[in-house]
Amino acid sequence: MGLKGTHQITARARLALPFAMAAPRLLLGQQRAKPNLLLVAVDDLNTDIGCYGHAMVRTPNIDRLARRGVRFDRAFCQYPVCNPSRTSLLSGRYPETTGIFDNRTNPRTHLKDDALFLPEYLRRNGYFTARVGKIYHDGMDGPEDWDVSLNPRPASSLGRTGEGRNLTGGKFAFFEWRAAEGGDEDQPDGLIAAEAVRLLGEKRDWPFFVAVGLRKPHDQYIAPKKYFEPYPLDRIAGPPGPADDEADIPPAAYPPVRHNLGALEGREFRRAYYACISFMDAQLGKVLDALDRSPAARNTVVIFFSDHGLHLGEHGWWNKVTLFDRSIRVPLIIAAPGMENRGAACSRPVELIDLYPTVTEMVGLRQPAGLEGRSIASLLANVEAPWARPAYSVVTRSGRLGRSIQTARFRYTEWDEGRLGIELYDHNQDPHEYRNLASDSDYASHVRELKALLGKARPAGRSQQQ
Repeated sequence: MGLKGTHQITARARLALPFAMAAPRLLLGQQRAKPNLLLVAVDDLNTDIGCYGHAMVRTPNIDRLARRGVRFDRAFCQYPVCNPSRTSLLSGRYPETTGIFDNRTNPRTHLKDDALFLPEYLRRNGYFTARVGKIYHDGMDGPEDWDVSLNPRPASSLGRTGEGRNLTGGKFAFFEWRAAEGGDEDQPDGLIAAEAVRLLGEKRDWPFFVAVGLRKPHDQYIAPKKYFEPYPLDRIAGPPGPADDEADIPPAAYPPVRHNLGALEGREFRRAYYACISFMDAQLGKVLDALDRSPAARNTVVIFFSDHGLHLGEHGWWNKVTLFDRSIRVPLIIAAPGMENRGAACSRPVELIDLYPTVTEMVGLRQPAGLEGRSIASLLANVEAPWARPAYSVVTRSGRLGRSIQTARFRYTEWDEGRLGIELYDHNQDPHEYRNLASDSDYASHVRELKALLGKARPAGRSQQQ
């Protein structure tokens, strides 16, 4: 196996840290019951997964994790782009608080120095922290976050050869797919899984936080060709939806540049995306197997999630960066030893920003100041527990905000405070959001109520509602 692009800070580097940071580890080293944490983040994964009800996509390892934990059927990211989403969940703050709305700005640019990101907070409190793959957006980690930081890349180009093409004639790299030669470890995710397996097999005297960032199914859609084989092109359907689906959607709901694919190209795109999901799922399986083989399995919480969703032609769109359910709803599964709710599904609307306070509660740490999410630990114990809080998501259009909330029944969205349009979808009747009810007089009272609720959901007030 060849590696390149790898950077590591060894555990011995802990000796160079100030004693104030290292001291908690010495204390916790005496407390064997502190839970370990295995965080698995994947990129651009929507809910086309077996355990989420997709009839075709093969995800046996995500499915088995769901059987061991609680599956959240209505989990939402805070901003449907990599860096803003990951900054929010790692800092525990909404995008309007972090000031991060693109993939270029460092997550710590606008936050005060006392804003502790999750890996740093765990590290300060005695955890061995290790990252392999993509957790922050590429290259935006802080030196205070990790004991070990790894970015494995294949040394060979074999995994970038094989049958494939760019569906837009090279205009957009996003639309490139390839059924690649070589095996799993000729791809970055195969090496990421191998390094995660190694980390989980190491013996250490303190609790660990191992964060594994798998890159697929993010574009470009490249996976070993064996993962394409379960998805014959003639079995791939086109995107669903009525012919007039876009007629009642405000133009602001879409990014300014539209990507259009023909029927054949669209089926190729979906096939390649499904193949990348199955490839990623196989790497997850290796990591879960390694955990199961280790003594740490008896005391390790596993959290699996995607940073945002992805359209596969729904609503005439191929990408993310919208406030439709398809773009902001994500898979989220949490499994812990001794859970009584194994295999349960929770329908409460929750947010990725809730992960930080959930982790602190599960490992018995005091929640740091400034977090704007709410722990969902109560829902792990009882998926029907009372939960009135809506999920909140935003996206920008030419510097103007689109803001959206998801309640138990409705999705309500305003573009530039409503000046550029309003959307209302009744998920009891229309879970795929085909009919915008914002101007329907029968729903006028719901619009008023949801507008008021959206106003209360502004980040400045969220932390006060807990």
